[in-house]
Amino acid sequence: MNRRTDEYGGPLENRFRFLKEICTSIRLAVGEDYVVGLRLSADDMDHFGLEADEASDAMTALEKNGTLTYLHIVLGSGASKGGAIHIVPPMAFEAGYLFPFAEQVRRKTTLPLIVTGRFNTPHLADQAIGKGVADAVGMTRAMICDPQLAKKVEKGCIDDVRACIACDQACIGHLHKGVPVSCIQYPESGRELTLGKYPALERRKTVLVAGGGPAGMKAASVAAVRGHRVTLCEAAGVLGGQINIAARLPNRTEFGGLVTNLARELELANVEVRLRTAVDAAFVEELRPDALILAVGSRPEDVDVAQFGGMQVATAEDVILKRKKIGTKVVVADALSDWVAFGVCLELAAGGHEVTLATTGLYAGELIPAYVRDDALGKLFRAGVKIQNFARLFGADGDTVYFEHVTALEPIIFEGVDTLVVCTGNHANRALESALGGTGTEMYIIGDCLMPRSAEEAVLDGLKVGRLV
Repeated sequence: MNRRTDEYGGPLENRFRFLKEICTSIRLAVGEDYVVGLRLSADDMDHFGLEADEASDAMTALEKNGTLTYLHIVLGSGASKGGAIHIVPPMAFEAGYLFPFAEQVRRKTTLPLIVTGRFNTPHLADQAIGKGVADAVGMTRAMICDPQLAKKVEKGCIDDVRACIACDQACIGHLHKGVPVSCIQYPESGRELTLGKYPALERRKTVLVAGGGPAGMKAASVAAVRGHRVTLCEAAGVLGGQINIAARLPNRTEFGGLVTNLARELELANVEVRLRTAVDAAFVEELRPDALILAVGSRPEDVDVAQFGGMQVATAEDVILKRKKIGTKVVVADALSDWVAFGVCLELAAGGHEVTLATTGLYAGELIPAYVRDDALGKLFRAGVKIQNFARLFGADGDTVYFEHVTALEPIIFEGVDTLVVCTGNHANRALESALGGTGTEMYIIGDCLMPRSAEEAVLDGLKVGRLV
């Protein structure tokens, strides 16, 4: 951004002059015994920004200048979309990817060095310090996700640490929306005064949780921590519900860490977990719990094949789980503007398909946290995916798919299409609620079977009901 032509612009020495003068002035003002540190990007990660060699050379010069006590490096820059992503890098970036940049700085300076950026476990931080590339590691999201992280490490309870999955949804995602920062895995963060302390029990109950997705898992662990005797039943052979499908999307594998972390909470809370156990009215009658929590999730919306006049139609789950053979030229109809369509498009493009994403949103990924969205949009561009916004699915016939522009109310037509993939979301599974309506059991409904939303709302539902039951 520096376009100056005087002594503060042009060559690196001139561009570095302003920072050097600031550090010198601060040192003169506070004296030699005062700790003065500088946090600086090791690379702006943008073709028009500060590069790694320039940054490390500047740090070397600052050490020679004798004004600093330590250095603190990060990646990225708020001055550009591509650089800003690295301020709070999403899970598409490998944990600890700052290592090579830290190693480069370490070769250029002997000042004590703090590194921050996508360190989400004590193991990774210990590795950085053990290799000598850092003297300390900054962990921001990691401690929003688990405020007890440092105490758990101190006590040697490493396996109990709730690892950040870098979804960016409730931390920086909330900040960008102007609402308080929290965590989808630990919604107590940011709500300490209202939800941080669990209420004491008036009476110990036997609690049955039907459904082992994120809502049910959180409800079960919180209720058990409070002292209830809790049994969680899951019809499938694994816990996690739709998280297991979401984690199969490209660049979303780490989302499965949500299940790992919640499963550990169930274990620590001594919740009895029964897999391959479907809950029905007879089961409830047999177990006779004092309280029943329904967290049985949702199901994909039914596709009316007749609406599409012979066009091959697939759902997002069909693509993710590879249940159908998809044609060469594909249109993805996205009614949600969330993660699902992005993942489906990337999956199909990687498989050699020609993909067009048609979304009802103002822009693709409208509901996704900004850094996740921006990174994914870059990947879609590189994969050759074409994008049409403001497009509402109308119908199809033969090899033609029809959309309507949601504000112009004019047709948008795609011809020569082999497969239409519809991402229309889910509907709540209320069958068990209906079957149990007359039992008189104390009953709570949470997660997607209350209303299909994201994992963030599901876990928050579980926390609230776990405190209430």
